[in-house]
Amino acid sequence: MPGVTGAWAQLRPGARGVSAAFLVSGLTHLVRPGLFDPLMPPALPFPRAWVVGTGIAELVSAAGMLTRARWAPAAAGVTLLVVWPGNLWHAVATQRDPSAPAALKAAVWLRLPLQVPMIVAVADPYRPLLESPAARDG
Repeated sequence: MPGVTGAWAQLRPGARGVSAAFLVSGLTHLVRPGLFDPLMPPALPFPRAWVVGTGIAELVSAAGMLTRARWAPAAAGVTLLVVWPGNLWHAVATQRDPSAPAALKAAVWLRLPLQVPMIVAVADPYRPLLESPAARDG
């Protein structure tokens, strides 16, 4: 198994970006969970458990991708899908808030379509960047 540095280099660039984002976001979920309170729909029971749980899922997914675990791409994709409804709810709630700054209103909407390329990036994070001639000719 390659070390973390070697594993990092073997990930496709998009998967590296998602892994880095998951590491930062996952730690933030655990250290400062209150930052994520605005993303939680009021009807969702146990909001803090969801915040902590998604933080753990992000950290586990990032660690899995760095160790090339077979389950990691699916875990990362599911994590992105699970948090999407909260991001949508936050975008709608922010849009309805007359005191929300215009830049925040734009940012929360721009975040939604960005999750699509993130899901694509983790779908096949280990595929070689360049196919070797032997693989092509083989």
